[in-house]
Amino acid sequence: MRVDHIAIAVNNVESALTNYQNILKIDKIEMEEVPTEKVRVAMLMLEDTRIELLEPMSEDSPISKFLKQRGEGIHHIAITADNIEEDVDRAVKNGMKFLGDLRTGSYGRKITFIHPKSLNGVLTEFCQAPPQG
Repeated sequence: MRVDHIAIAVNNVESALTNYQNILKIDKIEMEEVPTEKVRVAMLMLEDTRIELLEPMSEDSPISKFLKQRGEGIHHIAITADNIEEDVDRAVKNGMKFLGDLRTGSYGRKITFIHPKSLNGVLTEFCQAPPQG
């Protein structure tokens, strides 16, 4: 397992993207809307990691709720899973509580989130890329 990305909740993805472009050497940027999660995503590819900027697409988006409660900032840390089903099973057996079931997130990845109360106050995402075709 390794850190896949750090996600940051923002009010406006274009404005935030400009800020990050002013200070980071970004190799590539991918933009996507994820209707199932109700977010617009800008994935900033850096040399050895990624930063994900999340903008809510609606008032009932979890990111909208986060922004109202806490303001802009780090939303979650994502961990790459080699076998997400096994990793989730192991976490559940060790007392971790999850927010929802496995589902499809950005870029066709399988995702799920560990409740922050289970992991020292940090919302943690498990994600697994689809098989390369």
